[in-house]
Amino acid sequence: MQSEQMTPRSGAGDGAKDRAARRAVTLFPLLVLAAGALGLATPSLFAGWTSGVPYLLGCVMFCMGLTMTPLDFQGVVKRPWAVALGLVAHYVIMPGLGWLVAHALSLPPALAAGVILVGCAPSGTASNVVTYLARGDVALSVSVATVSTVLAPLITPPLTLLLAGEYLPVDAGAMVGDILKTVLLPVIAGVLVRLVAGRYVDRVLPAMPWLSSLAIAAIVAAVVSGSADAIKSAALTVILAVVLHNGLGLALGYGAGRLFGLGAPASRAMSFEVGMQNSGLAASLATAHFSPMAALPAAVFSVWHNVSGALVAAWMAHRARRTEALEAAGADETAPAT
Repeated sequence: MQSEQMTPRSGAGDGAKDRAARRAVTLFPLLVLAAGALGLATPSLFAGWTSGVPYLLGCVMFCMGLTMTPLDFQGVVKRPWAVALGLVAHYVIMPGLGWLVAHALSLPPALAAGVILVGCAPSGTASNVVTYLARGDVALSVSVATVSTVLAPLITPPLTLLLAGEYLPVDAGAMVGDILKTVLLPVIAGVLVRLVAGRYVDRVLPAMPWLSSLAIAAIVAAVVSGSADAIKSAALTVILAVVLHNGLGLALGYGAGRLFGLGAPASRAMSFEVGMQNSGLAASLATAHFSPMAALPAAVFSVWHNVSGALVAAWMAHRARRTEALEAAGADETAPAT
């Protein structure tokens, strides 16, 4: 799910940004996990919450729009090839993996449709934070996440119809309308508010990630409580499907970047732009168009992709620092004596 609206820039204050990013990717999964556990333990507490899921997602996307600046769109113009590659990789690899995982595990129709729907969703903004921690190309990450979100109404519904239609009926037209209302319009509204009242918005920006996190936690609690009984019998299957889907997406995203010669930092960004999804949108669409059971993969994905993303980012950052140290040592050895 989309979570931390944070687009770190290099320069002064990197230490503080590192700490903020690590805190975000650590606390957010814990908050969502706690919300899911509460929904499972006391489903009656959240009775009727599922009708509010689209509004909660709209709140998340409005917060995302508030954090956007023209810089987020300039990257598309400066590097259209890299952004286009990221978009193609995202909307080919993850939907395809969702279909393959559903078939390989012989998932029941509702769960299969849910896994595929997660794969057809746009990038999650938490990918920007994780890319920063991985010493990846943050500008590329932001550009791909932004454009994939804007294009979601045109891409997500037909992809879902194509790949999940064999499991459950898919009303692609109604899905387009829902994405426009819960994703694109709130994002545009947030962008416009920032353009008009940027000085005031800047004062509250530090609170945006936590407001989004609370909204996402509420979505997870609503989704889990709506199918609490089914979770107990399908939990292991859903977890396996999510881990495979996310893990393969991270690996193939990085591989796509390297295959097309983007370089290590951009390939790290590609890894997270492919493997991390807006599972909040997937949960909302699954609840509205399929069933609470179909929303389970999105709820589990919302926790796991942040955990796996943080772990992979730490490993990538360690490798990057080691490579830089070796290159610096080699440069010192070949430098002429003075």
